Amino acid sequence: MTRGQGAHSDGLTLTSKLWYAARMADESFPIEVEQRGNVVVWTIDREARMNSLSRATLLALGKLAREAVSNASVRAVVVTGRGDKAFCAGADLKERQGMTENDIRVQVELYRSELGPLDRSPKPVVAALNGVAFGGGLELALVCDLRVAAAHVQVGLPETTLGIIPGAGGTQRLGRIVGEARAKEMILLGRRLGAEEALAWGLVNRITPAGANVVDDAVAWIEPIASGAPIAQAAALEAIDRSFDTTLEHGLELEKVSYDKVLVSEDRREALAAFAEKRRPSFKGR
Repeated sequence: MTRGQGAHSDGLTLTSKLWYAARMADESFPIEVEQRGNVVVWTIDREARMNSLSRATLLALGKLAREAVSNASVRAVVVTGRGDKAFCAGADLKERQGMTENDIRVQVELYRSELGPLDRSPKPVVAALNGVAFGGGLELALVCDLRVAAAHVQVGLPETTLGIIPGAGGTQRLGRIVGEARAKEMILLGRRLGAEEALAWGLVNRITPAGANVVDDAVAWIEPIASGAPIAQAAALEAIDRSFDTTLEHGLELEKVSYDKVLVSEDRREALAAFAEKRRPSFKGR
């Protein structure tokens, strides 16, 4: 599925939408779901385990990501962690104790199968980094389209210092964001960055002002997304993502395909009418 598919469909019943908007966390589904208008907030609720990525957490993220695609009431997703110490400290090492090498291979494959739907989401996904994001936690943030960080946040991929490598896409995604040399510096040296340096490197897009809550700040910051044109946003994400896998010439052709989805939308006509009438457009995702 490309980012553009399902951007304006609505396959959920009212009952399932309400369930989606009010899901509480437990050990079998350790993510709390809260819907704020057109933005849904997913909070990894494993504070005692530094919000680490257990098997149940990965499966929950995959389930929620697949549901969000077909929920027309959701325009954007914010992912965060419980508390102020950790966004996500990576893999749940306690869970991995006693795992065989094959067990770990299966677990690592879950990163691709369950974070993949989040990576390909036609709805913008924002990581609200409330605390440290190490290893798989930073890789989860890299899956997101944008990253907002609290001022005390530290990020890093320390895997090579532990005799392994990032296994949830870190070697592939980090360089696309910060460049090859800086990605190698972070991964080979196990280098950690504070929020200010991460902002300077382009690894995070925004630092939350002192005294503000990072989730509240992220939701307010993406208001233009929440009130914007979903078809246009999905088409833009699709076009940008495709650019990394092809030549510029082919990418421009793919951009034309994505643009055509916008051209025939009701939202485009609404934007023109709103401009002519000097009012704010009301986008419906159609």
